[in-house]
Amino acid sequence: LFLSSKELKGAFPGDMVVAEFESYPSSFQAPMGSIVEVLGDVEEAGVDVSVVLAKYGISEPFPENVLNEADLVEKQNVSEHETLSGREDFRGRKIVTIDGDTARDFDDAVEVEVLGNGDFLLGVHIADVSYYVGDESALNAEAYLRGTSVYFPDRAVPMLPENLSNGICSLSPGVDRLVQSVIVTISSSGEVKNFRFADGVIRSFARMTYSEVKAILVDRNQQLRSKYEALIPSFERML
Repeated sequence: LFLSSKELKGAFPGDMVVAEFESYPSSFQAPMGSIVEVLGDVEEAGVDVSVVLAKYGISEPFPENVLNEADLVEKQNVSEHETLSGREDFRGRKIVTIDGDTARDFDDAVEVEVLGNGDFLLGVHIADVSYYVGDESALNAEAYLRGTSVYFPDRAVPMLPENLSNGICSLSPGVDRLVQSVIVTISSSGEVKNFRFADGVIRSFARMTYSEVKAILVDRNQQLRSKYEALIPSFERML
């Protein structure tokens, strides 16, 4: 693609750029174009990710109307009268999130209890994002366009604005959060006996990491076992 020297936008030889066609090649003329965006030197850290984003049309910034909606959602509280009406209350149970060390949004939480007859109760609680993202909202339209969050070694491009995915839709410990739950009864031999779904509300007991749970159960780290003493029976049942 041949570029006019007037349309380089400060790019230098060796830079990765996004360009657009101004004229396509013919039998008598080479393709001509102009630079839309300069991504940076090909050897510069992070430019490889920018190239992938550009190649697949993955947009990092959110439109202003989407950010405005996210700001309004962020200011909401999980109130007793509006959001909790008709929801099952799981807030008194030892429910935890378990994620990687660097995770910032916690979208699922788990619990395992023993019932009086020896059966196990497995609860899986997923953040109820749909309560805050209506069908006709700009947030939903943008999420539909993006399809998924995209993760890279040095960054994530979220499907929803971070103040939503890391805020009221994140199952942070010690705060009330709305969830979609599945409650499964499992026999002592591992047979699924029954299950049910519920609109619920939880208050995560703790934000755990895989490395911490391994240290507690496998490495028998006494400092962590002391810190999370109340959760050890639950972790052992999960194991």
